Amino acid sequence: MSAALPTLPVLHSEWIKLRSLRGTIGAYIAVFVATAGIQALTAAAIGQSDEGSMGDDRLLAAYYGLNFGQIAAMAFGANALSAEFHNGALRTSLAAVPNRTRFYLSKMAVVGALAFVMGQVTALVTFVAGQSFMGPYAMELGDPGTVRSVFGCGMYLTLMTLFAAGLTAVLRSAAVVLSLLIPFVLLVSFVIGASAEGVAQLLPDRAGQMMMRMEAGDLVGPWTGLGVMALWAAVAVIGGWVSVRRRDA
Repeated sequence: MSAALPTLPVLHSEWIKLRSLRGTIGAYIAVFVATAGIQALTAAAIGQSDEGSMGDDRLLAAYYGLNFGQIAAMAFGANALSAEFHNGALRTSLAAVPNRTRFYLSKMAVVGALAFVMGQVTALVTFVAGQSFMGPYAMELGDPGTVRSVFGCGMYLTLMTLFAAGLTAVLRSAAVVLSLLIPFVLLVSFVIGASAEGVAQLLPDRAGQMMMRMEAGDLVGPWTGLGVMALWAAVAVIGGWVSVRRRDA
């Protein structure tokens, strides 16, 4: 108990710092707006044209807006960490919390908790809002795979946030991290997926999206895919911890 109590003020201070950063809060809100909003607009526009109008996999198509919301999730995670590496902010933070492990893990815990809450809310609203425009092709919560996909979508956004946050702690720049991650997820992963479908399932975005697919892939299924993505995020978070511990402030 005595070891846990000093951590509470650190968690509270990290929450105060995050909510005071307008760019970070803007990216946080954009996760919901982009994912649920684009899903609803797209479904309203073409959802009833034919059964496969949103994609061959109806379950994955229920989260089309995730293609845009994940960019906001990356921006949220990256900006939340990069703020510490500007204008000597890290020195100030470490002066207040000399234990670098406690400081770093507290920050990641707050970022991860916020991402989890937003992710789950976003996933549920995205599914319900999108399906409300699908007419005769709509799925309902309770259909095979739907509850799993909602949870998986929320976890995807959470893990993508932590992945970006961990990389930012390593590279110390949100701009660099986003310039690497966004093309990787939107372009490189797509190209690799087209040329080597089996291996591509081990990439973080492809693996995480298995939770939102009707059928398991050749190498990974829904839950193993989530595990693969969690491993990618864990490696990034651990790399960030090592960087914060060893580098000069």
